Amino acid sequence: MASGCSLSTLFPLQSVLDCALNDAATQESMEALVYEYLRDMDEREDLKMPDFETGLEWLNTEGPLSFDRELAGKVVLLDFFTYCCINCMHILPDLHHLEQKHSVQDGLVIVGVHSAKFPNEKVLDNVRSAVLRYDLRHPVVNDGEALLWNRLEVSCWPTLVLVGPRGNLLFALVGEGHRHRLMLFADVSLRYYGDKRLLRAHPVGVKLYRDSLPPSILSFPGKVCADRTGDRLAIADTGHHRVLVVSSTRRLLHVVGGPESGRRDGALSEASFNSPQGVAMKGDVVYVADTENHLIRKIDLSEGRVSTLAGLGVQGTDKDGGGVGDRQPISSPWDLVLGSAGGAEDNVLWVAMAGTHQIWALFLADGKLPRGSESKAGTCVRWAGSGSEENRNNAYPHKAGFAQPSGLAAAPEEPWSCLFVADSESSTVRTLALKDGAVKPLVGGGRDPTNLFAFGDVDGKGLEAKLQHPLGVAWSPQRNLLYVADSYNHKIKVVDPQTKQCSTLAGTGEAGDATGPDFVTCRFNEPGGICVGAGGQLLYVADTNNHRVKILDLRSKTVSPFVISSDCPDTAPAKAEPPAATPKMPRGAVRIDMPPVSVCVGQTVVMSLALSLPKGAKLTDEAPSCWALSAEGDEWLLGAQAVTGAIADLSKPLRVATKLPEAPKQLRAGLTLSVWLYFCTAEGGACTMRAAAFYQPLQISDIHGTGEVTVTLTHSL
Repeated sequence: MASGCSLSTLFPLQSVLDCALNDAATQESMEALVYEYLRDMDEREDLKMPDFETGLEWLNTEGPLSFDRELAGKVVLLDFFTYCCINCMHILPDLHHLEQKHSVQDGLVIVGVHSAKFPNEKVLDNVRSAVLRYDLRHPVVNDGEALLWNRLEVSCWPTLVLVGPRGNLLFALVGEGHRHRLMLFADVSLRYYGDKRLLRAHPVGVKLYRDSLPPSILSFPGKVCADRTGDRLAIADTGHHRVLVVSSTRRLLHVVGGPESGRRDGALSEASFNSPQGVAMKGDVVYVADTENHLIRKIDLSEGRVSTLAGLGVQGTDKDGGGVGDRQPISSPWDLVLGSAGGAEDNVLWVAMAGTHQIWALFLADGKLPRGSESKAGTCVRWAGSGSEENRNNAYPHKAGFAQPSGLAAAPEEPWSCLFVADSESSTVRTLALKDGAVKPLVGGGRDPTNLFAFGDVDGKGLEAKLQHPLGVAWSPQRNLLYVADSYNHKIKVVDPQTKQCSTLAGTGEAGDATGPDFVTCRFNEPGGICVGAGGQLLYVADTNNHRVKILDLRSKTVSPFVISSDCPDTAPAKAEPPAATPKMPRGAVRIDMPPVSVCVGQTVVMSLALSLPKGAKLTDEAPSCWALSAEGDEWLLGAQAVTGAIADLSKPLRVATKLPEAPKQLRAGLTLSVWLYFCTAEGGACTMRAAAFYQPLQISDIHGTGEVTVTLTHSL
């Protein structure tokens, strides 16, 4: 048992208030009850909030926060979350609504306390990616060992804890679905402590990491699918809230949605999505799991329109279904695959309904449910899963239990006749029979249906094999093999469903971004989607945290980037403008040290840099390339002169000039010219970024000089 102040002390006190609130008839009476509760809580001396441990890693801040310093005089909402958890994702709109209603100046601060479930979630870079992916704009602390979680005796994700301006515990809310109660507690707390003049309007040093990132063609792509001809791919560009349709030769054909989130049907140029995930293609139609809008959408490329097939646009709690179109609420659809169910070919769209831990069916034409019941076109209905978050297999589909199913693959042919399900929170791959709905284990997990912690990274057979939060599966009928995006192990694995043998196909198991002529040494970073293309010869992988799609050639065992050409008739090139802030120099960037040059004070140093791209490559219009001139340790060289600019044309050398001050502070100094180039290749390579830094040492004479001293540089990328 944890020592000191904990939620176990708070809950009995709050339960009395909760009962009274349930009986209250009006909003005014509820506010009065909460106000009186806070007055009583002020007399408690045993509910002092323990502070954050020293040495923890913080994101979106200028430094660590403390209840004794930065958070003193604030009402603080602590969001205990882990980034894989769908329930934690469901409360993010509530937090966003609260942030829009009350600012730091009003006295409210939200702090995300990331308490990892999986080992992979303890790594700061992975938490940082999640903060960017979910567009979190409040401070987040990486409490990887769950120190504060244990001291407060938190028991589940998500848990919200409201803390007063003197560091005193006020309220706790467990689970999702408490928006009204959360707003009530926050509003009244701010009013109560405002009346007592205990709130302070000081800033807390929020510094969003997202503001320092360079632009990219893709942002956290979640899923990818190939059409049956192999001529086109659909990519869920999740972080940009859009769907890209790309030819197999990497040409960008259509951009639908983005770059901001929204919910709008209509023409392709007007439609909008909110963090789309699963995509499925047939002909000129792309079906989309519009995850955070809680919708199933249809992109008709031939008609140039987007429409909604199912969902209300808000999170639903229905676990049975049976409604048609916008009369049927759904919850966080994560993946889609076309199939058949007792009717015409492709008469159903299978849906991994992560939000209710079930598999649903959206009937595109009349068909049959398991065990014979009929379903009409347009109906969206549960196919399997009780709705309880479990790893429970059962011959009766409605008694089986899933845990955040996130990937689907259809194997309609005999002897399989099933759906393969990547059940992420149970770290398993399961089978769902198409005829009778029976759910059976394939690989991963354990025997206890309530244990969702049987994860790892082990090649083996059946339950002996271990996965870690797999998000994607792809079936190859040509090879009779199942490919798995084992996301938190940063690997692609392959399963023989006949023998239940699971083995590593590609990836080292360490997060990274490496391609090349060897499956063994390539690296991924939480790959979330996978599909089979080119007649079973290629795998396309949505390498989510690397913001790219990769190609695995099963013949040559090579891994290469899928570089998307930015030539799109639907997208106008952006005018090159100097960046607001230059990006950081990535690891592995080229650094070239030039021989020293003799100069005099008062002269102008010109760095003339001729850059050449690979054959057939060209600069990417949408991602402005740029340069920066710096003099680390010798800033006096630059004074107030401009030190950044855009690169729009490489036909002529880049010319960067700086005039030396009249009075040198030292006679030896140096300038660094850094460049960041975003370009696409004509064949094979996706749009990529290369960076290089050129250091020019200067030997400065204190004798006054005039004119220019030109340094000529050349570099090929």
